[in-house]
Amino acid sequence: MKTRNIAIIAHVDHGKTTLVDQLLKTGGAFRSNEEIDDRVMDSNDIERERGITILAKTTCVYYQDYKINILDTPGHADFGGEVERIMNMVDGCLLLVDAFEGTMPQTRFVLKKALEAHVKPIVCINKIDRPNIDVEKVLDEVLTLFIELGAPDEFLDFKVVYTSALKGTSSLDMDPATQEEGMDNVMKTIINEIPEPKVDENKPLQLQISLLDYNDFVGRIGIGTIKNGSVHVNDTVTITRLDGTTQNFRVMKLFGFSGLKRLEIEVAHAGDICAIAGLPDINVGETVCELNKPNPLPLIKLDEPTLQMTFGTNTSPFAGKDGKLLTARKIEERLFRETQKDVALKVRRIVDSESWVVSGRGELHLSILIENMRREGFELQVSKPEVIIKEIDGVKCEPFEDLEIDVPNEFVGDIMTTLGSRGADLLNMDAKETTTKLTYVIASRGLLGFMTNFMTLTKGYGIISHTYKEYRPMESITLGERVIGVLVATESGLATPYAIEHVEERGTMFIQPGVNVYEGMIVGENRYDFDLAVNVVAKKNLTNVRSSTKDNTVVLKTPRRMSLEDCLDYINSDELVEITPNSYRMRKRILQTAERKKYDARVKAQIKDEK
Repeated sequence: MKTRNIAIIAHVDHGKTTLVDQLLKTGGAFRSNEEIDDRVMDSNDIERERGITILAKTTCVYYQDYKINILDTPGHADFGGEVERIMNMVDGCLLLVDAFEGTMPQTRFVLKKALEAHVKPIVCINKIDRPNIDVEKVLDEVLTLFIELGAPDEFLDFKVVYTSALKGTSSLDMDPATQEEGMDNVMKTIINEIPEPKVDENKPLQLQISLLDYNDFVGRIGIGTIKNGSVHVNDTVTITRLDGTTQNFRVMKLFGFSGLKRLEIEVAHAGDICAIAGLPDINVGETVCELNKPNPLPLIKLDEPTLQMTFGTNTSPFAGKDGKLLTARKIEERLFRETQKDVALKVRRIVDSESWVVSGRGELHLSILIENMRREGFELQVSKPEVIIKEIDGVKCEPFEDLEIDVPNEFVGDIMTTLGSRGADLLNMDAKETTTKLTYVIASRGLLGFMTNFMTLTKGYGIISHTYKEYRPMESITLGERVIGVLVATESGLATPYAIEHVEERGTMFIQPGVNVYEGMIVGENRYDFDLAVNVVAKKNLTNVRSSTKDNTVVLKTPRRMSLEDCLDYINSDELVEITPNSYRMRKRILQTAERKKYDARVKAQIKDEK
């Protein structure tokens, strides 16, 4: 049986996982009477809730006389580490582009990774059934992107298929009226255009590890494509490590992929994508070879983390009330277990403390880890995200990002003013009838704390996406700190309607009556650029029966709801987010009001002396 290995790549929310569902149906992966959820490849709860792919998924379908291995990749730049490694496993890619939105920042990012790995692309224009689309314009954008990224001439003559993944139709013609039921046009294009794996079964074994998985029974599992030879369960093999040394180990388990299942297999052949277990510390980039015949493949280059946060044990007055997993030992075990399968994540213990520096590829990357830990019963506290500064040729450098924004025309002025103050460089401005697309390059520091502000400025109608570009010399401008002040509780207890009624005229509340608060907890946002200590637990002194029911008539504004990402985006460097299984709270590092005021006075005096 002939094999094709292909990755599906695209900007976030352009329909990759939905298209994979349809390819699985066309390939007969499901029984005719089997009930299938939408986005079956997104198996993680958070993936299903948010409609995003976090971890790359491997599946396999059989079509005619072909075995087609499909890798569904994440679209979000924070999980780009998955994309770049997958390109080492495949011979072609299906670049999915939304027929309405066209090319977006992550489209550029994932296509760049594919072209760097020299895998052959097919372009798939998805959502062809959407109204008000301009397919010819989108195709021009795609071709321009190929040229800008320096695609070789043979890739510029790419084949195009048109699909509606939602409806399960496809065509080789851009006219929506020509759409046919099923994904046969996509399957046939893959078979005709994507080359067969360049492998040789008769050569000694070469299997390079590109992805990692982990389970409690067999430990770390390495996933990759067999470039040469074959491997059996119980074979003794040699692995060439990242540092150039070699080590022998026995293959305990082999796994293959079929439909949605990972199956135990006895043998895997050249061209197959398989998972191998038996070495507890197997790593991405290492090559599994024939016993005593080390022949390593070129190392896989991995982009380094660009953002870091400090994780610590929960030190708030409410510590231990919600969670079961509180201790430094449990948190450390969990963090290091995550590094077993996520090579884009780095963890370092801070000496003589119960804190760790956790580095990742972006705020979403780290917030997904925090959310998973919260759901597992952990309690912890985390600091404001900070960009990782590198020294390159003796110069301090910081990460910069490509930023693309689509906003209604009425908000363009506010957005440009705000981004200008954050040091962003405007590259392009494309005004349409009702919306304008703005393209910027901005320091990653300039985006910290911007997302919440962006949604407020555009009243929720703006679309924003950004992708890591490169490290550049550090800018002198001060970026990343919230300029507005907060309302901080001075007392512990239950918040009362009476107290909140008097406090909310000072700003915007984050809590409602009946919420348990403690001294030092952030309960709202001040109208001005300084922090204000407020009492939200005060009760009205009762003097008679009539006034004892007055609280029932208090009408309060709805508090601002803050998601986990909102909280991480919002806090300043002197603040923390406390995370428990049932809630997250923003708080000051120094909880006691008097101590905090003394500390702030010392800092101001120090700054004055330095000037």
